[in-house]
Amino acid sequence: MAFCTKLDPSSILTSQNLIKLSNAKISSSSSCSLLNCFPFVLSRNLRLKNHGSSLVVKASSTVTDPEALKVFTVPTKPIEGQKTGTSGLRKKVKVFMEENYLANWIQALFNSLPPEDYENGLLVLGGDGRYFNKEAAQVIIKIAAGNGVGKILVGKEGIMSTPAVSAVIRKRKANGGFIMSASHNPGGPDYDWGIKFNYSSGQPAPESITDKIYGNTLSISEIKMVDIPDVDLSHLGVTNYGKFSVEVVDPVSDYLELMETVFDFSLIRSLLSLSDFRLVFDAMHAVTGAYAEPIFVDKLGASADSILNGVPLEDFGHGHPDPNLTYAKDLVNILYKENGPDFGAASDGDGDRNMILGREFFVTPSDSVAIIAANAQNAIPYFQSGPKGLARSMPTSGALDRVAQKLNLPFYEVPTGWKFFGNLMDAGVLSICGEESFGTGSDHIREKDGIWAVLAWLSILAYRNKDKKLGDRLISVSDVVKEHWATYGRNYFSRYDYEECESEGANKMVEHLRDLISKSKEGDIYGDYVLQFADDFTYTDPVDGSVVSKQGVRFVFTDGSRIICRLSGTGSAGATVRVYIEQYEPDVSKHDMDAQVALKPLIDLALSVSKLKDFTGREKPTVIT
Repeated sequence: MAFCTKLDPSSILTSQNLIKLSNAKISSSSSCSLLNCFPFVLSRNLRLKNHGSSLVVKASSTVTDPEALKVFTVPTKPIEGQKTGTSGLRKKVKVFMEENYLANWIQALFNSLPPEDYENGLLVLGGDGRYFNKEAAQVIIKIAAGNGVGKILVGKEGIMSTPAVSAVIRKRKANGGFIMSASHNPGGPDYDWGIKFNYSSGQPAPESITDKIYGNTLSISEIKMVDIPDVDLSHLGVTNYGKFSVEVVDPVSDYLELMETVFDFSLIRSLLSLSDFRLVFDAMHAVTGAYAEPIFVDKLGASADSILNGVPLEDFGHGHPDPNLTYAKDLVNILYKENGPDFGAASDGDGDRNMILGREFFVTPSDSVAIIAANAQNAIPYFQSGPKGLARSMPTSGALDRVAQKLNLPFYEVPTGWKFFGNLMDAGVLSICGEESFGTGSDHIREKDGIWAVLAWLSILAYRNKDKKLGDRLISVSDVVKEHWATYGRNYFSRYDYEECESEGANKMVEHLRDLISKSKEGDIYGDYVLQFADDFTYTDPVDGSVVSKQGVRFVFTDGSRIICRLSGTGSAGATVRVYIEQYEPDVSKHDMDAQVALKPLIDLALSVSKLKDFTGREKPTVIT
């Protein structure tokens, strides 16, 4: 027998004040006391949110299984704008704190999955430590329990990097996991928050699932939840609620264990022990602050003062946790000062991106993944048999293509979004991959991995210097890069980001470009460049045959130069326009030019062809990489 309670208009449901039920009045043909019908009402003092109309909560009057949790439903309505981008759903924090906003998306996710993918199963929950994560974790836990999940494994304080979530999913054979992060976007009450779901292989949910989630957000009518106390995330251990349990775990241990199987830590330690080698790692007050000391200091012997901004903060110390030349300027200044450190690195909000620097030298992400791939077999034990294959996102420079060609390895070009690498990895044809947006990784997990990239570079440097004696000149980051250019040629590359543009103008710019390419033909002249082809990139997955289209407008010229324009799906407000410019230079004597100088004719052409200023009103980019 079921009973209904109508709640007065003063009662509210928010993500922070999860389901507080008060002033409840029972309406039923049977007589019963409030305590008998709804013991959870008085024991938890739960409230539900309402905007002027009564809400109905249904609860079973009897529980046949003494260990079963009482599940109740919260009526809700669809909320517009919950379509995920390339890396989950991202909005301003205040949007997620609105009535049922987060809860709707989480329930829509469960409505999109086959029950066997989560019922009585294990899910992982972690995040980057940003504002609202702790409150959101309680919402997710209670909705997961309401939908029949058996166990949630959550990082202490709700913290677990995106790469670590992927690693834990794979090690613990979990059904999947939630990642609470807006990645490299700012955090705090006035800034960004995000959520995404990774599947049992540890990879981001494919578009077939995210499309279903979006569809279900448009038709959702109720949210399933349970009445349990908030979980104490500050202490390790297991809390049982009948057949449902929550385990708070160390967010570092499983990930560190995996890293020790991938890399030769003793080799890296020998490099860091050299008195004339200095390392600086900037955690940007983001999630890798929880990993930096255990890995770089405790395990590898770096000095404690080599870690900058090593304490994760909810607002990232009022910073923008995006490891690039603009937002990691403090680290850049340290590496470019006289007699600066030999090696510098930074990672982003959720720990999946990286920036690599040498003394007075910046390594582009496109070059970084190519150099890691070229040196992996010798320097990294995980690849001692050689990589299976290489891949990059379409906008990333062609430097990796040349390594694949020389090493006679399979090569793949995919759309932006790490999920597109996952199928190739699961099929056993891809080992190392990267994106120009500071993402690098391998098939050890199914996410890009900032600390992995740092350890890969330290491994390369350690291997190249392993026979050096005290006082010998060490092979530097710039030495490694310039030797690579001498072998493979240099792909000059730059990216112009125009953040938070008006969406209407940005979309009109893309439509203008699509119209232009529809009329273009091979041999068309663009300034000093001859067009080979122009298109809007379409990708057919070689594993499952799925097709994605409209992934970026590109102009490819006969000399290998490229201009690419696309809108990014990683922001939370407006549109981010990205313009990518690339030119290949085989002549070693021309490898030391500044990229902006070498690319200026092509940059000018890109801005002219796109009419970016006309459509967006922007005079200059927000970020130049």
